[in-house]
Amino acid sequence: MNVLVTGANGLLGQKLVQLLQRDPGVHVIATGKRPLPLTRGVFHKLDITDERQVQDAMEQHRPDAIIHTAAMTQVDACETDRENCWKTNVDAVGHLTRYAPRLCHFIHLSTDFIFDGSHGPLDESAQPNPVNFYGESKRAGEEVVQKSGLRWAILRTVLVYGVSEDMSRSNIVLWVKKSLEEGKTIQVVNDQWRTPTLAEDLAQACVLALKKNATGIFHISGEEMMTPLDIARQTAEFFGLNASLIKTADSSTFTQPARRPPKTGFVITKAKTQLGYQPHSFTEGLALIRDQLAKRQQ
Repeated sequence: MNVLVTGANGLLGQKLVQLLQRDPGVHVIATGKRPLPLTRGVFHKLDITDERQVQDAMEQHRPDAIIHTAAMTQVDACETDRENCWKTNVDAVGHLTRYAPRLCHFIHLSTDFIFDGSHGPLDESAQPNPVNFYGESKRAGEEVVQKSGLRWAILRTVLVYGVSEDMSRSNIVLWVKKSLEEGKTIQVVNDQWRTPTLAEDLAQACVLALKKNATGIFHISGEEMMTPLDIARQTAEFFGLNASLIKTADSSTFTQPARRPPKTGFVITKAKTQLGYQPHSFTEGLALIRDQLAKRQQ
């Protein structure tokens, strides 16, 4: 099976490519803007916003499945650079679905930021109502997929954390750990609620959706509803760091171009029953990060 992964340089993309390379029945086509070392499969340099490049990649590789992880995810940058955000999160989805083989299985990654944050946790029947341009673009991308005529699955996720191979991608856990290790005081909000997602769990969900030929919308995250403050304090405790450096703040403390939905988080019953998805607990996720960081230092 030829499986093309977009965004192979990202945190999820790296975890996903690692998983797929272990499957002898899968030929991985990892795509991105920067080369990625592979043990199996091929790397294809690809700018998904370039329609001609997408067409050429599809004609060359004829994928049986596409797992589309690439996106512009910097929420404030999306708010201030709307043209580039739309090209990456909407137009590029159009290129991929237009030139994908007609029998291709298209697995598309989306986000809790398509919701307004008025309540949570949310199941797949919740109605999108984004409060920022990033969420608007991701909702529009979902609609492109749903109208494509392909067999599709949309996997929405929440606040992904983990360790990338090249350490080029930070996230809340790594930021808290690094800041506290450096003795920095950090302000962390206590009035937003999420169900943080370990990158390995999200990659596993993508593979499960692929193997089960899943179609429809699936909510993929951890099970624990937490504020960023909860995440920071648990991270400090787990790694034995100085939690007194963590100062409580609320969302009004920060001036940001884009609004954040106050409360999201996911109900993951459908993913558990239909895909066999079983996420790690947050503490188990921290343990995995500890072990990966320790291995890097050997």
